[in-house]
Amino acid sequence: MRASPALSVSLTIPLPKARFSSESLRFKQHVSNTHIFSRPVRLFLKQHTTRWTSSCKCRNRGRNSYAKFDDEGEDFVVVNFYRFVSIEDPAAEIAKHFSFLQDLNIRGRIYLNEQGINAQYSGPSKDALAYVEWLKEDERFSDILVQMSPAIGRHAFPKLKLQNKPSLVQYEGGISHLPLLDPPMRAKPLEPSEWKKKLKHLTDDDGEASPSDSGRSCILLDVRNGYEWDVGHFRGARRPEVDCFRNTSFGLSDEKEAPSDPLINVDKEKTDILMYCTGGIRCDVYSTVLRQRGFKNLYTLKGGVSHYLEEEGTSEWVGNLFVFDSRLSLPPAAYSNTAVDEARITSQTPVDTSFARCYICDSQVHELRHRNCANLDCNLLFLCCAECVVDLKGCCCSDCITAPRLRPVLHGVKRYEKWHVYRDS
Repeated sequence: MRASPALSVSLTIPLPKARFSSESLRFKQHVSNTHIFSRPVRLFLKQHTTRWTSSCKCRNRGRNSYAKFDDEGEDFVVVNFYRFVSIEDPAAEIAKHFSFLQDLNIRGRIYLNEQGINAQYSGPSKDALAYVEWLKEDERFSDILVQMSPAIGRHAFPKLKLQNKPSLVQYEGGISHLPLLDPPMRAKPLEPSEWKKKLKHLTDDDGEASPSDSGRSCILLDVRNGYEWDVGHFRGARRPEVDCFRNTSFGLSDEKEAPSDPLINVDKEKTDILMYCTGGIRCDVYSTVLRQRGFKNLYTLKGGVSHYLEEEGTSEWVGNLFVFDSRLSLPPAAYSNTAVDEARITSQTPVDTSFARCYICDSQVHELRHRNCANLDCNLLFLCCAECVVDLKGCCCSDCITAPRLRPVLHGVKRYEKWHVYRDS
């Protein structure tokens, strides 16, 4: 099998109207902290087609069919950011990002469309920060809030996806019709310090929701998935009953349809709704849905939980933070606002696990990290105690143990590979 390049992106998108210069090679200077470096940028455009391809021609080929970048000894980081902003020509915008990124060792998901950008990617710190600095040169993104955390080992994503997606986040019916570009239609963002104060007023000694001093009621809403809550959440937040954000329906149903909905029968004029998610984008999206339903007092945690842990630590927070990459779960110490250091992930700082329960036997779980069911055709993401992992061979139930496509039990922080790896062995 021929080795693949380290960065290979294939996009099927409309060709931009603008024509590119015939200059095939040009150098851009990137500034990252005190490091100044230059990298060549090439763009290969095949005429009379809508498919774009790019490759980096490196001499050394590493394992797993990837070209080897000269990043030995580099600290790898994971970067997250988003911005709702009008982009008139997404195809041309993607072409600009594509040209800049193709010779950087970056893997992840970068989605753009008419409503803005949503990015999660990993790479050596110099490359990861170079992309951020390049992006901030555009006044539309000059003040974008960037979240950064240490990677475990190297990349947290298998490849780079740079796409023009209809929705920056997946929600039932799409989000293109939502007024996301109108800030007043979104929830008011609260700085972590403001959020912390509101939570302290919200919860009493038992961690239950209570009215504020002014008599206004207040509801804390976790706008994530249930399995994310299972490894960590703010005190007083209910566990969401959905396992996919696209199905979130707080405040959209009547009492008969959803009797457990915390927004059923609330006073939309006098109830403060505090919403939080991992990085903030899901709250921005869902707050416009609630705004259209007549909810007046909507607040969101600026930068999400990751920004809060960086600024305020674990005050009012219990457990770890679920993340949508190969790391799956990070302790709060990983978001310390000190220099990025992979050692922080394995920090001995104690984490409260008293709330976590095994999906199978309901006993307390001490490792706040999900695993996938060993049955490929189930693949359920669940928390499991060490005893049940052994007894059920890494499966979520007794039925899955006899499944035809059963993968071996994984221990530690390993993730399952493609099925052919196990089938062929």
